[in-house]
Amino acid sequence: MGCGSQASEFDCVLQLGQSAANAAFLKHWDTWITQSDIQEIASVGLNTVRIPLGYWIKEDLVYSDSEHFPQGAFPYLERVCTWARDAGLYIILDLHGAPGAQHAQNAFTGQFAPTAGFYVSWQYERAIQWLEWITQIIHTNKAFATVGAIELVNEPLQIAASPDVQSMINSYYPNAWTRIRAVEDKLGITPNNRLHIQMMDAKWGSGNPNQGLNDLYFALYDDHDYVKRTPNVAANRDAYMQFSCHDDRGGNSPVIVGEWSLSTADEDGSQFSLGNSDAVSWYRNWWAAQVMSFEKQTGWIFWTWKVNWIGGRDDWRWGYQQAVQAGVIPTNPADAFTYNACNGF
Repeated sequence: MGCGSQASEFDCVLQLGQSAANAAFLKHWDTWITQSDIQEIASVGLNTVRIPLGYWIKEDLVYSDSEHFPQGAFPYLERVCTWARDAGLYIILDLHGAPGAQHAQNAFTGQFAPTAGFYVSWQYERAIQWLEWITQIIHTNKAFATVGAIELVNEPLQIAASPDVQSMINSYYPNAWTRIRAVEDKLGITPNNRLHIQMMDAKWGSGNPNQGLNDLYFALYDDHDYVKRTPNVAANRDAYMQFSCHDDRGGNSPVIVGEWSLSTADEDGSQFSLGNSDAVSWYRNWWAAQVMSFEKQTGWIFWTWKVNWIGGRDDWRWGYQQAVQAGVIPTNPADAFTYNACNGF
Protein backbone atom coordinates (compact mmCIF):
# COMPACT_ATOMS: atom_id res chain seq x y z
CA MET A 1 0.00 0.00 0.00
CA GLY A 2 3.05 2.24 0.04
CA CYS A 3 3.05 2.79 3.79
CA GLY A 4 6.58 1.49 4.18
CA SER A 5 7.62 1.22 7.81
CA GLN A 6 4.75 3.33 9.10
CA ALA A 7 2.92 1.52 11.87
CA SER A 8 -0.65 2.71 11.41
CA GLU A 9 -3.21 4.35 9.13
CA PHE A 10 -2.57 7.70 10.84
CA ASP A 11 1.17 7.50 10.20
CA CYS A 12 0.70 6.27 6.64
CA VAL A 13 -1.56 9.18 5.73
CA LEU A 14 0.96 11.60 7.22
CA GLN A 15 3.74 10.05 5.13
CA LEU A 16 1.90 9.74 1.82
CA GLY A 17 -0.32 12.79 2.03
CA GLN A 18 -4.11 12.67 2.07
CA SER A 19 -4.69 12.27 -1.66
CA ALA A 20 -2.12 9.52 -2.24
CA ALA A 21 -3.18 7.69 0.93
CA ASN A 22 -6.82 7.82 -0.10
CA ALA A 23 -5.94 6.29 -3.47
CA ALA A 24 -3.89 3.52 -1.84
CA PHE A 25 -6.57 2.61 0.68
CA LEU A 26 -9.38 2.75 -1.87
CA LYS A 27 -7.47 0.25 -4.02
CA HIS A 28 -6.97 -1.98 -0.97
CA TRP A 29 -10.62 -1.87 0.07
CA ASP A 30 -11.71 -2.56 -3.49
CA THR A 31 -9.54 -5.64 -3.95
CA TRP A 32 -8.61 -7.26 -0.64
CA ILE A 33 -11.97 -8.69 0.50
CA THR A 34 -14.12 -9.56 -2.51
CA GLN A 35 -17.52 -11.13 -2.96
CA SER A 36 -15.78 -14.46 -3.64
CA ASP A 37 -14.14 -14.22 -0.21
CA ILE A 38 -17.52 -13.79 1.44
CA GLN A 39 -18.97 -16.68 -0.53
CA GLU A 40 -15.99 -18.83 0.42
CA ILE A 41 -16.43 -17.93 4.09
CA ALA A 42 -19.97 -19.30 3.90
CA SER A 43 -18.88 -22.34 1.89
CA VAL A 44 -16.43 -23.53 4.57
CA GLY A 45 -19.12 -23.67 7.23
CA LEU A 46 -18.68 -20.28 8.87
CA ASN A 47 -21.76 -18.22 9.72
CA THR A 48 -20.43 -14.93 11.15
CA VAL A 49 -18.08 -12.12 10.18
CA ARG A 50 -16.67 -9.53 12.55
CA ILE A 51 -15.67 -6.31 10.82
CA PRO A 52 -13.22 -4.06 12.72
CA LEU A 53 -13.81 -0.36 12.10
CA GLY A 54 -12.11 2.87 13.05
CA TYR A 55 -14.17 5.81 14.26
CA TRP A 56 -12.78 7.78 11.29
CA ILE A 57 -15.11 5.99 8.88
CA LYS A 58 -17.56 8.66 10.12
CA GLU A 59 -15.46 11.38 8.59
CA ASP A 60 -17.07 14.37 10.29
CA LEU A 61 -15.75 13.07 13.62
CA VAL A 62 -12.15 13.52 12.47
CA TYR A 63 -10.31 16.69 13.51
CA SER A 64 -8.97 17.80 10.15
CA ASP A 65 -6.18 19.89 11.65
CA SER A 66 -4.69 17.18 13.85
CA GLU A 67 -5.97 13.72 12.83
CA HIS A 68 -4.98 11.95 9.64
CA PHE A 69 -6.91 8.96 8.34
CA PRO A 70 -7.81 7.51 4.93
CA GLN A 71 -11.13 8.68 3.55
CA GLY A 72 -13.86 7.07 1.50
CA ALA A 73 -14.31 3.74 3.28
CA PHE A 74 -18.05 3.73 3.91
CA PRO A 75 -19.19 2.52 0.45
CA TYR A 76 -16.90 -0.48 0.83
CA LEU A 77 -18.34 -1.28 4.25
CA GLU A 78 -21.82 -1.04 2.75
CA ARG A 79 -20.75 -3.33 -0.10
CA VAL A 80 -19.19 -6.02 2.06
CA CYS A 81 -22.20 -6.03 4.39
CA THR A 82 -24.44 -6.51 1.35
CA TRP A 83 -22.38 -9.49 0.27
CA ALA A 84 -22.44 -10.94 3.78
CA ARG A 85 -26.19 -10.41 4.02
CA ASP A 86 -26.73 -12.15 0.70
CA ALA A 87 -24.54 -15.06 1.86
CA GLY A 88 -26.62 -15.43 5.02
CA LEU A 89 -23.85 -14.36 7.38
CA TYR A 90 -24.39 -12.70 10.75
CA ILE A 91 -22.33 -9.51 11.11
CA ILE A 92 -20.70 -7.91 14.14
CA LEU A 93 -19.45 -4.34 13.67
CA ASP A 94 -16.64 -3.59 16.08
CA LEU A 95 -15.36 -0.15 17.11
CA HIS A 96 -11.77 -1.33 16.78
CA GLY A 97 -10.06 2.05 16.71
CA ALA A 98 -11.50 4.49 19.26
CA PRO A 99 -11.02 8.27 19.35
CA GLY A 100 -7.73 9.10 21.03
CA ALA A 101 -6.63 5.45 20.93
CA GLN A 102 -7.59 2.99 23.66
CA HIS A 103 -4.01 1.65 23.81
CA ALA A 104 -0.70 3.48 23.57
CA GLN A 105 1.67 2.51 20.75
CA ASN A 106 -0.64 -0.14 19.36
CA ALA A 107 -1.32 -0.07 15.64
CA PHE A 108 -4.71 -1.80 15.86
CA THR A 109 -6.12 1.50 17.16
CA GLY A 110 -5.32 3.11 13.80
CA GLN A 111 -2.76 5.44 15.35
CA PHE A 112 0.52 4.59 17.05
CA ALA A 113 -0.31 7.07 19.78
CA PRO A 114 2.20 7.84 22.55
CA THR A 115 -0.56 7.63 25.18
CA ALA A 116 -4.00 6.05 25.49
CA GLY A 117 -6.11 9.16 25.06
CA PHE A 118 -9.53 7.55 24.81
CA TYR A 119 -10.44 7.61 28.51
CA VAL A 120 -11.83 11.13 28.83
CA SER A 121 -15.38 12.42 28.50
CA TRP A 122 -14.96 14.27 25.20
CA GLN A 123 -13.45 11.22 23.49
CA TYR A 124 -16.26 9.07 24.89
CA GLU A 125 -18.70 11.53 23.36
CA ARG A 126 -17.12 11.14 19.93
CA ALA A 127 -17.30 7.34 20.25
CA ILE A 128 -20.95 7.51 21.31
CA GLN A 129 -21.77 9.71 18.34
CA TRP A 130 -20.18 7.05 16.16
CA LEU A 131 -22.30 4.35 17.83
CA GLU A 132 -25.48 6.39 17.35
CA TRP A 133 -24.60 6.92 13.70
CA ILE A 134 -23.91 3.24 12.98
CA THR A 135 -27.02 2.17 14.91
CA GLN A 136 -29.17 4.44 12.74
CA ILE A 137 -27.56 3.04 9.59
CA ILE A 138 -27.98 -0.58 10.64
CA HIS A 139 -31.68 -0.16 11.24
CA THR A 140 -32.43 1.94 8.14
CA ASN A 141 -30.06 0.71 5.41
CA LYS A 142 -31.01 -2.69 4.00
CA ALA A 143 -27.34 -3.46 3.24
CA PHE A 144 -26.90 -3.90 7.00
CA ALA A 145 -29.87 -6.21 7.50
CA THR A 146 -27.85 -9.05 9.08
CA VAL A 147 -25.81 -6.86 11.43
CA GLY A 148 -26.90 -8.12 14.81
CA ALA A 149 -24.31 -6.65 17.17
CA ILE A 150 -22.04 -3.66 17.66
CA GLU A 151 -19.04 -3.67 19.96
CA LEU A 152 -18.49 -0.61 22.14
CA VAL A 153 -14.68 -0.78 22.00
CA ASN A 154 -12.13 -3.44 21.13
CA GLU A 155 -9.46 -4.45 23.65
CA PRO A 156 -9.43 -1.60 26.16
CA LEU A 157 -6.71 -1.37 28.81
CA GLN A 158 -6.33 -4.49 30.94
CA ILE A 159 -5.89 -2.74 34.28
CA ALA A 160 -9.28 -3.13 35.89
CA ALA A 161 -8.59 -0.90 38.90
CA SER A 162 -7.13 2.00 36.92
CA PRO A 163 -9.08 5.28 36.86
CA ASP A 164 -9.18 5.09 33.05
CA VAL A 165 -10.84 1.69 32.98
CA GLN A 166 -13.18 2.55 35.81
CA SER A 167 -14.35 5.67 33.98
CA MET A 168 -14.94 3.59 30.85
CA ILE A 169 -17.02 1.04 32.73
CA ASN A 170 -18.95 3.52 34.84
CA SER A 171 -19.36 6.33 32.32
CA TYR A 172 -18.74 5.33 28.72
CA TYR A 173 -20.47 1.94 28.79
CA PRO A 174 -23.75 3.05 30.41
CA ASN A 175 -23.95 6.28 28.39
CA ALA A 176 -23.24 4.43 25.15
CA TRP A 177 -25.86 1.83 26.03
CA THR A 178 -28.49 4.48 26.78
CA ARG A 179 -27.79 6.43 23.59
CA ILE A 180 -27.89 3.34 21.36
CA ARG A 181 -31.23 2.32 22.83
CA ALA A 182 -32.53 5.89 22.45
CA VAL A 183 -31.82 5.72 18.72
CA GLU A 184 -33.69 2.44 18.53
CA ASP A 185 -36.60 3.83 20.56
CA LYS A 186 -36.87 6.81 18.21
CA LEU A 187 -36.95 4.44 15.24
CA GLY A 188 -39.61 2.29 16.88
CA ILE A 189 -37.43 -0.82 16.96
CA THR A 190 -39.19 -3.63 18.80
CA PRO A 191 -37.29 -5.31 21.63
CA ASN A 192 -36.63 -8.53 19.72
CA ASN A 193 -35.07 -6.54 16.86
CA ARG A 194 -32.69 -4.48 18.97
CA LEU A 195 -28.96 -4.77 18.45
CA HIS A 196 -26.85 -6.86 20.74
CA ILE A 197 -24.41 -4.53 22.49
CA GLN A 198 -21.03 -6.17 22.91
CA MET A 199 -18.29 -5.46 25.44
CA MET A 200 -15.06 -7.22 26.34
CA ASP A 201 -15.83 -9.73 29.05
CA ALA A 202 -14.28 -9.75 32.52
CA LYS A 203 -11.68 -12.34 31.49
CA TRP A 204 -10.09 -9.73 29.26
CA GLY A 205 -8.96 -7.86 32.36
CA SER A 206 -10.87 -4.60 32.04
CA GLY A 207 -13.12 -5.25 35.00
CA ASN A 208 -16.75 -6.29 35.07
CA PRO A 209 -18.42 -4.72 32.03
CA ASN A 210 -21.81 -4.89 33.77
CA GLN A 211 -20.66 -2.76 36.71
CA GLY A 212 -22.28 0.50 35.57
CA LEU A 213 -25.22 -0.95 33.65
CA ASN A 214 -28.83 -1.11 34.78
CA ASP A 215 -30.06 -2.94 31.70
CA LEU A 216 -28.49 -6.10 30.26
CA TYR A 217 -31.13 -6.89 27.64
CA PHE A 218 -29.31 -8.19 24.55
CA ALA A 219 -25.91 -7.71 26.16
CA LEU A 220 -23.17 -9.71 24.44
CA TYR A 221 -19.57 -10.24 25.48
CA ASP A 222 -16.28 -10.60 23.62
CA ASP A 223 -13.35 -12.75 24.74
CA HIS A 224 -9.97 -12.86 22.98
CA ASP A 225 -7.88 -15.95 23.57
CA TYR A 226 -4.36 -16.03 22.14
CA VAL A 227 -2.64 -18.93 23.88
CA LYS A 228 0.86 -17.66 23.16
CA ARG A 229 0.05 -14.53 25.18
CA THR A 230 -1.43 -16.46 28.10
CA PRO A 231 0.72 -16.26 31.26
CA ASN A 232 2.22 -19.48 32.61
CA VAL A 233 1.67 -21.55 29.45
CA ALA A 234 5.02 -23.00 28.46
CA ALA A 235 6.11 -22.67 24.83
CA ASN A 236 5.80 -26.31 23.86
CA ARG A 237 3.20 -28.44 22.12
CA ASP A 238 2.06 -30.44 25.14
CA ALA A 239 1.52 -27.31 27.24
CA TYR A 240 -0.52 -25.69 24.46
CA MET A 241 -2.70 -28.77 24.05
CA GLN A 242 -3.12 -29.21 27.80
CA PHE A 243 -4.21 -25.59 28.13
CA SER A 244 -6.59 -25.58 25.17
CA CYS A 245 -8.21 -28.90 26.01
CA HIS A 246 -9.12 -27.60 29.48
CA ASP A 247 -9.60 -23.92 28.63
CA ASP A 248 -12.75 -22.56 30.29
CA ARG A 249 -13.90 -19.34 28.63
CA GLY A 250 -17.02 -19.07 30.76
CA GLY A 251 -17.69 -15.80 32.54
CA ASN A 252 -19.98 -13.05 31.35
CA SER A 253 -22.63 -14.69 29.23
CA PRO A 254 -23.36 -14.97 26.36
CA VAL A 255 -19.75 -14.71 25.20
CA ILE A 256 -18.13 -15.13 21.80
CA VAL A 257 -14.40 -15.75 21.47
CA GLY A 258 -14.07 -12.92 18.98
CA GLU A 259 -10.36 -13.29 18.29
CA TRP A 260 -8.00 -16.27 18.34
CA SER A 261 -5.45 -17.85 16.04
CA LEU A 262 -2.97 -20.68 15.63
CA SER A 263 -0.02 -18.39 16.26
CA THR A 264 2.57 -19.72 18.70
CA ALA A 265 5.56 -18.53 20.64
CA ASP A 266 9.01 -19.52 19.31
CA GLU A 267 7.47 -20.29 15.95
CA ASP A 268 10.40 -20.96 13.63
CA GLY A 269 13.18 -23.46 14.24
CA SER A 270 11.24 -25.07 17.10
CA GLN A 271 8.63 -27.78 17.53
CA PHE A 272 6.09 -25.19 16.33
CA SER A 273 7.87 -24.65 13.00
CA LEU A 274 5.77 -24.98 9.87
CA GLY A 275 8.66 -26.91 8.37
CA ASN A 276 8.21 -29.88 10.70
CA SER A 277 6.95 -33.05 8.98
CA ASP A 278 3.96 -33.31 11.32
CA ALA A 279 3.13 -29.59 11.39
CA VAL A 280 -0.20 -29.92 9.59
CA SER A 281 -1.46 -32.76 11.77
CA TRP A 282 -0.38 -31.11 15.03
CA TYR A 283 -1.86 -27.73 14.17
CA ARG A 284 -5.06 -29.46 13.04
CA ASN A 285 -5.42 -31.06 16.47
CA TRP A 286 -4.63 -27.81 18.26
CA TRP A 287 -7.19 -26.00 16.11
CA ALA A 288 -9.76 -28.67 17.05
CA ALA A 289 -8.93 -28.40 20.76
CA GLN A 290 -9.56 -24.67 20.71
CA VAL A 291 -12.78 -24.99 18.72
CA MET A 292 -14.17 -27.57 21.13
CA SER A 293 -13.42 -25.23 24.03
CA PHE A 294 -14.98 -22.19 22.35
CA GLU A 295 -18.07 -24.08 21.23
CA LYS A 296 -18.95 -24.52 24.90
CA GLN A 297 -19.76 -20.80 24.75
CA THR A 298 -21.66 -18.90 22.04
CA GLY A 299 -19.03 -19.56 19.38
CA TRP A 300 -15.87 -18.07 17.93
CA ILE A 301 -14.39 -15.87 15.21
CA PHE A 302 -10.87 -16.56 13.93
CA TRP A 303 -8.43 -13.67 13.41
CA THR A 304 -8.32 -13.32 10.49
CA TRP A 305 -9.84 -14.60 7.21
CA LYS A 306 -6.67 -14.23 5.15
CA VAL A 307 -3.18 -12.79 5.40
CA ASN A 308 -0.49 -11.56 3.06
CA TRP A 309 2.74 -11.01 4.92
CA ILE A 310 5.52 -8.90 3.49
CA GLY A 311 7.49 -11.02 1.05
CA GLY A 312 4.48 -13.11 0.07
CA ARG A 313 4.68 -15.49 3.04
CA ASP A 314 1.22 -16.92 3.59
CA ASP A 315 1.17 -18.14 7.17
CA TRP A 316 -1.90 -20.19 7.99
CA ARG A 317 -1.41 -19.67 11.69
CA TRP A 318 -3.11 -16.29 11.20
CA GLY A 319 -5.16 -16.82 8.01
CA TYR A 320 -8.24 -19.08 8.10
CA GLN A 321 -8.40 -19.27 4.30
CA GLN A 322 -4.75 -20.35 4.11
CA ALA A 323 -5.28 -22.92 6.86
CA VAL A 324 -8.17 -24.48 4.94
CA GLN A 325 -6.05 -24.56 1.79
CA ALA A 326 -3.21 -26.23 3.71
CA GLY A 327 -5.50 -28.93 5.11
CA VAL A 328 -5.13 -27.71 8.67
CA ILE A 329 -8.76 -26.60 9.01
CA PRO A 330 -11.53 -28.74 7.45
CA THR A 331 -14.29 -27.36 5.27
CA ASN A 332 -16.76 -28.35 8.00
CA PRO A 333 -15.76 -26.86 11.37
CA ALA A 334 -17.87 -29.48 13.15
CA ASP A 335 -15.21 -32.01 12.17
CA ALA A 336 -13.25 -30.69 15.14
CA PHE A 337 -15.30 -33.00 17.33
CA THR A 338 -14.27 -36.09 15.31
CA TYR A 339 -10.50 -35.80 15.69
CA ASN A 340 -10.19 -36.97 19.31
CA ALA A 341 -7.64 -34.18 19.62
CA CYS A 342 -7.72 -34.07 23.41
CA ASN A 343 -7.18 -37.77 24.04
CA GLY A 344 -4.33 -37.98 26.52
CA PHE A 345 -4.67 -34.37 27.63
